[in-house]
Amino acid sequence: MPFIEPLSDANLERLALEHIVPGLLSHGFYYVDGLLGDPVGGAVLDQVKEMHRSGKLQDGQLAGSAPGIHRRSIRGDKIAWVSGSERGCEAVGFLLNLMDKLVSVCGRRLGSWTIRERSQAMVACYPGNGAGYIKHVDNPNGDGRCVTCIYYLNKDWTRGGVLRIFPEGKAGAADVAPLFDRLLFFWSDRRNPHEVQPSYSSRYAITVWYFDSVERAEAKRRFRAIRRGEQLRLMERTSPPGGDLQEKEGPV
Repeated sequence: MPFIEPLSDANLERLALEHIVPGLLSHGFYYVDGLLGDPVGGAVLDQVKEMHRSGKLQDGQLAGSAPGIHRRSIRGDKIAWVSGSERGCEAVGFLLNLMDKLVSVCGRRLGSWTIRERSQAMVACYPGNGAGYIKHVDNPNGDGRCVTCIYYLNKDWTRGGVLRIFPEGKAGAADVAPLFDRLLFFWSDRRNPHEVQPSYSSRYAITVWYFDSVERAEAKRRFRAIRRGEQLRLMERTSPPGGDLQEKEGPV
C-alpha cells in the first residue's frame, strides 16, 4: 500500500464549506472527483477487490421483504460490512476517516441535525451480469440516516451501473456515473429516491450513512417497543391456559 499523506485541514474545510454544503443545500446531492488520487484510491480498490476475490462479499439483504419476492430482481449486489480497522482494510480506514472529517466540518450547516455517528462501511460489488437496484429511498421511515456517502472505485468505467437520482421537487433525474475516486453525498430521506441501473462489469463502491442522533434515538426506541410487543405476543401464545401474563421490566 502506498504511503498515505493526509489532506490538510484547511483543504478539507474549503472542500466541505465551499462545495459540499452549498451543493447539498441547492440540489440535494453533490459529488467530488479526484478525492484521494490514483495511488491511494488504487490501494482502496485493491483491498475491496481482495475482499471480493476471497469470498467475503455476500448477497445484499432486503429490509422487510415479503416472502416470495425474488431478491435479485430488486437488489443484485454482494456486500460486506467493515469498520476499516480490520487487517487488509488500512486504505479503506483512511478513506472513512477522511469522510468523517468532511461531514464533521459540514455539521449543522446541513440543517438541524446533530451528526455524531455513522454506520459501518458497506463494501459492495454489482457483479456485472446486469445486476442493479430498483428505485428506492434509503431512509423512508425515520431510521436516523440523514446523509448517504458513496465512494466509487471503477477505473475507465463505461459499463452501465449509473446511479440515477430523482430529487424531490426537481424536473427529471440526475445521473451519477460510478467513476473511480468519486465521492457522492446525498440526503438519505424521501427527498432522494434513487436506483442503480444495470451493471455489465464488476462495479465497486463503499457506502456509509451518517445518523442524526435525535432521530436515531427515537428509531431505536420504536424498535425496542416493537420487539417488546412481539415478545409479549409470543408469551401469550405459548403460556399455559388459566394464567394471567404480567409484563416484567428488563432489557429487550
